[in-house]
Amino acid sequence: MATLYHHYFHHISSSFFFTGTFFNSSTLEELHLDYTSLPINFLQNIGALPALKVLSVAECDLNGTLPAQGWCELKNLKQLDLARNNFGGSLPDCLGNMSSLQQLDVSDNHFTGNIAFGPLTNLISLKFLSLSNNLFEVPISMKPFMNHSSLKFFYSENNRLVTEPAAFDNLIPKFQLLFFRLSSNPTSEALIVEIPDFLYYQYDLRVLDLSHNNITGMFPSWLLKNNTRLEQLYLSENSFVGALQLQDHLYPNMTALDISNNNMHGQIPKDICLIFPNLENLRVAKNGFTGCIPSCLGNISSLGVLDLSNNQLSTVKLELLTTTWFLKLSNNNLGGQIPTSLFNSSTLEFLYLSGNNFWGQISDFPLNAWNNWAVLDLSHNQFLGMLPTWFVNSTSLGAIDLSKNHFIGPIPRDFCKLDRLEYLDLSENNLSGYIPSCFSPPPLTHVHLSKNRLSGPLTYGFFNSSYLVTMDLRDSSFTGSIPNWIGNHSSFSVLLLRANHFDGELPVQLCLLEQLSILDVSQNQLSGPLPSCLGNLTFKKSSHKVFAGLVAAFGSSSLEWSMEKAYHEAMGPLLVDSMNNLGKDILLNFTEVIEFRTKNMYYGYKGKVLSYMNGIDLSNNNFVGAIPPEFGNLSEILSFNLSHNNLTGSIPPIFSNLKQIESLDLSYNNLNGVIPPQLTEITTLEVFSVAHNNLSGRTPERKYQFGTFDENCYEGNPFLCGPPLRNNCSEEAVPSQPMPNDKQGDDSFLDMEFFYISFGVCYTIVVMTIGTVLYINPYWRRRWLYFIEDCIDTCYYFVVASFRKFSNFRR
Repeated sequence: MATLYHHYFHHISSSFFFTGTFFNSSTLEELHLDYTSLPINFLQNIGALPALKVLSVAECDLNGTLPAQGWCELKNLKQLDLARNNFGGSLPDCLGNMSSLQQLDVSDNHFTGNIAFGPLTNLISLKFLSLSNNLFEVPISMKPFMNHSSLKFFYSENNRLVTEPAAFDNLIPKFQLLFFRLSSNPTSEALIVEIPDFLYYQYDLRVLDLSHNNITGMFPSWLLKNNTRLEQLYLSENSFVGALQLQDHLYPNMTALDISNNNMHGQIPKDICLIFPNLENLRVAKNGFTGCIPSCLGNISSLGVLDLSNNQLSTVKLELLTTTWFLKLSNNNLGGQIPTSLFNSSTLEFLYLSGNNFWGQISDFPLNAWNNWAVLDLSHNQFLGMLPTWFVNSTSLGAIDLSKNHFIGPIPRDFCKLDRLEYLDLSENNLSGYIPSCFSPPPLTHVHLSKNRLSGPLTYGFFNSSYLVTMDLRDSSFTGSIPNWIGNHSSFSVLLLRANHFDGELPVQLCLLEQLSILDVSQNQLSGPLPSCLGNLTFKKSSHKVFAGLVAAFGSSSLEWSMEKAYHEAMGPLLVDSMNNLGKDILLNFTEVIEFRTKNMYYGYKGKVLSYMNGIDLSNNNFVGAIPPEFGNLSEILSFNLSHNNLTGSIPPIFSNLKQIESLDLSYNNLNGVIPPQLTEITTLEVFSVAHNNLSGRTPERKYQFGTFDENCYEGNPFLCGPPLRNNCSEEAVPSQPMPNDKQGDDSFLDMEFFYISFGVCYTIVVMTIGTVLYINPYWRRRWLYFIEDCIDTCYYFVVASFRKFSNFRR
């Protein structure tokens, strides 16, 4: 009924708005305009609507500051939804005059200001308040709302938390909350705080979320004691310490407990199953828990999500944990063989066992017909044998990670059935053979096959995977040319082909990849000229290469049910859609780690750093010709490596436009001419090398970054002079400015004009010296004449004798 009502007013409001007939309506009680295009001055000119109780204009692309006229006259308004617009500035004071307001949602805007000094303190009738995803300053003490006796729901995610003086710490609030969510903005300065004191006086909480703060202290078991009806408790990403000590009491309503990413230790209580018999979601990842995983967890029939990853757990009976649909035990000290029952589970869809010591062959397990895998991560273990194929009939399998094991043999052709696959990582095994030509899943975005013994050409593999973002084939034995179809994959952002046997020219189709940010084709046998169109790459920031996100998410259904039930209990039927955006979905993804060489070292880039990283490595090939001047247009590039090729010509002076570059390596080529002095304008350069070329002239002036480069950056250029080299330049040193191309000659070491003049002068001096000596000294003059006469006689007799021999030979 509510949905029909929403759509009904959605349609009639558009027509009424344009005719202006409802602006003075005295009977209109609810106005829902969500997702419509409204004029900027809509709220200012909304008109007299004295009976209006509900106004919802969520996601209407409204912007600017809230006006102080018009909408503020709606004195009887009870529910106001301004969420997901582009409002900014502080909340106007006139908002405090809406004394009847019970529900206010201003989330997902750009509002600013400390709410302790704004109009919200006057709205004592509020029952529901959502401030999430703004730029507010929110006191962690909740001091501005101590007199709001009706307040039941409070949401503030991703705002800046501020502390209050100690005098406010012991204030007793008049409200009894049902739902409380408070988290700081990750970009703001982290506060080291304890759990807010007002929570000691809360006894009716159903959902409490204090995630993403820096709260210290022991696990607050008193929260459970005070709130016996608590259903969900989220304390992740804080600084809680000590053991997980639970109250010796039954909590049948508790469905979700998340204490992941803290500093807790000890063992997981063995009676946790008795205390929380109806758990649906248990997450204790990224702590320091040791010992065994309680076997009783397998007896909780409702438990669907179990995440115990990144601890130091050492013992587990996997056959008892087959009732969950999400099981994550990665990065512990677990070991042994995996029981067949785990892979035959009819409920398990997401399995993460990476970073442990599991071993054995898993290639011959039978497939349960009811199993429908979504994610399978068995990486970084000791599995061996052939690659398994028992999962290929899973119709929703989106991610496979079998990397860093000891699998052998080829990639099975059965993998071609994985037409829903989005992520594949088989790197660092001992795989061999060709990539099946039929393997080309259309949704595939990230593929890692590096550090194997795979070979053959890339003829048709990945041909239809048009959404590829990352392809990592490093350190293998692939041959042939880089395929031209690669230019059809417009989503490509990372292409790593280092250390293979690719040959031929670099395809110009690479220039069509507008999203390309990291290109590494080093240590191959590529040849020919460099494509000048590579200079058109823009290297925009990209988050697609950071995560391999999957479509599945979890964790919100039970939370939404808890919130809707509590909302209905406190406020009646849901009239606006604010509750629909308060779930706690957790995106399932694989964090990409991209290895790329820059600054003479290999680095692993991930997260936010990877989103900004870009670079090109064409080193250790057989490229010839000049460096295209168009490469100077790569103004956003951070790393550029052209070393160990056969490049000729001069260094383009336009390289001074590479204003963001941090590493530039042109060493081990046949470059000539001078080093453009304009390069000193690059102030971001950390690593620079032109060693072992045929460069001449002065080294660049030692200022800015160039004052930090040592002799190794210039060595192997015999005609280069100036600091930091040992050979000094003379006053008549070769010009410091590069000559035009038509005056540089044809790569000769010598100035030929200077050579001809020098030769003529030396010849003249030698002849004149001999003539002067013979004229002055008669003895040497006679000896010289006798010598000339003897030479003439010798030549005469030699010619005569040779002629006679030749005549006799003809007879």
